[in-house]
Amino acid sequence: MQVSVEATSALERKMTVAVPAERVDQEVQKRLQSLSRTVNLPGFRPGKVPARVVANKYGSKVRQEVMDEVTRTSFYEALTAEKLQPAGMPVFEPKPTGENDNIEFTATFEVYPDVELASFEGVSVERPAVEIAETDIDGMIDKMRRQRVEWEEVDRAAKTEDQLVVDFVGSVDGEKFAGGEGENVSLVLGSSTFIPGFEDQLVGCSKGDETAVNVTFPEGYQAAELAGKAAEFAVTIQSVSEAKLPEIDEEFAKNFGIENLDDLRGELRKSMQYELDQAIKGKTKQAVMDMLFENNAIELPKSLVDDEINALMNQMKANLSKQGVPVDGLDMIDGKMYEDQARRRVTLSLLISEIVKSNDLKAAPEKIRETVETVASTYDTPDEVVKWYYAERERLGQIESVVLEEMVVDWVLEKIQVEDQITTFETLMERPK
Repeated sequence: MQVSVEATSALERKMTVAVPAERVDQEVQKRLQSLSRTVNLPGFRPGKVPARVVANKYGSKVRQEVMDEVTRTSFYEALTAEKLQPAGMPVFEPKPTGENDNIEFTATFEVYPDVELASFEGVSVERPAVEIAETDIDGMIDKMRRQRVEWEEVDRAAKTEDQLVVDFVGSVDGEKFAGGEGENVSLVLGSSTFIPGFEDQLVGCSKGDETAVNVTFPEGYQAAELAGKAAEFAVTIQSVSEAKLPEIDEEFAKNFGIENLDDLRGELRKSMQYELDQAIKGKTKQAVMDMLFENNAIELPKSLVDDEINALMNQMKANLSKQGVPVDGLDMIDGKMYEDQARRRVTLSLLISEIVKSNDLKAAPEKIRETVETVASTYDTPDEVVKWYYAERERLGQIESVVLEEMVVDWVLEKIQVEDQITTFETLMERPK
């Protein structure tokens, strides 16, 4: 087998492979002989079909099958011989040959780039530094109280944090619009559930009042036809209710299956500490990944970026489908909207792989087990979740990847400066709106 490789760009290679014709001819004859012993053709007894008849009927098909297989196998043999690592699938192109000539083809493909990490000298990242205060636990108990709120109707003007039951009809330029009507809709003033400005204009209203609320839809509103437009809502107040929160006493604790308030606070502290540890780990990992991406420019194989774009689009479709959103027609979406995200993910994947390989990092079985059990502990049946992960190598491989990423983060943190960023539990755990 003869092989030559041409670099057509920084990452693209064009490989020309010549395979002796005898290799193909011998395999074709072997398969035709095997076929002649099993094929059934009219006018011939099974196993007695002449070789020339089998060759005339099946020769071209068998030869094409052999050619395809020889092309693939000889390509990968050539890759090994030339020590090349392809990124993505190759494009094969056969070269015309005479009947007794060698079989030749070209394979065009991209290779993985050489990855060399930038220096860590003078590099730093911020890591959140947080301690859980008693006021944080007080705040969590208050949230638990509000989850058990009861509403009692009152005969007075509405205040912030009251619950209203309203009917409303919305219009834009005097015309009603789809989704702009509601009857017996519950609304807590100050909850920011409705369009900005809507709830504020209902403060001071009483049961039976009819009022006009004027608002402007945000520019990024989900219904594009309403974005940025002024609207008027005719609102009727059906009732006004105030919150009745449970007392924080022993009975309150028992409602959560805990004997007393001290034990409740202790359990909350443990739960909050777990959430805090995970949040700090996540924020620190994000800071390390941001630093790696910003400090290491890598020329990326287009095939890897395209594959990642397709993966992101498929993930988006799957998420929408789970929410009951029709995904028909989404194939028309331009994948370029995911290009930046895809390039980041491919870059980080290459950097992580290089750090793992160059430092011979390996995920220890006990660390994998510990991580699986940590994940499983958040479910109602942790033992079953552990079994589920260990039932398939691919599932366990996902956990192994997580462990290796954590090892990479720890390795990087040892090389750089880490600055503690003092913050609070509430600020760190605040969910983006």
